[in-house]
Amino acid sequence: KKLRIWWPQRISNKTISETSRVAKISEEIRRRRGWNWIGHVLRKERNNDCMVAMGWQPEGKRKIGRPKTTWRRTAEQERKSAGWTSWSNARRTAEDRTAWRLRVAA
Repeated sequence: KKLRIWWPQRISNKTISETSRVAKISEEIRRRRGWNWIGHVLRKERNNDCMVAMGWQPEGKRKIGRPKTTWRRTAEQERKSAGWTSWSNARRTAEDRTAWRLRVAA
């Protein structure tokens, strides 16, 4: 009713979400769960396997072409868009769980 769409009209879900400016709930849940997991990992000891895996750089050459979208690249982009300049800054925030939850929920 708010969007002035009536039953006989055929409108895609994508158009409705763009018109209403509402993010997909599944994307929001995925984002928050990912950040909750990252916060959990950042609070661990530096010699923990999870922390070692976050800093691991594979050796060797890549294939020619566009770099593949990896979890690491996605996490780096999200970290930068969240306002943290480095993982050490994010780690300091993660140490304070209430501050981390507020930051992830925003």
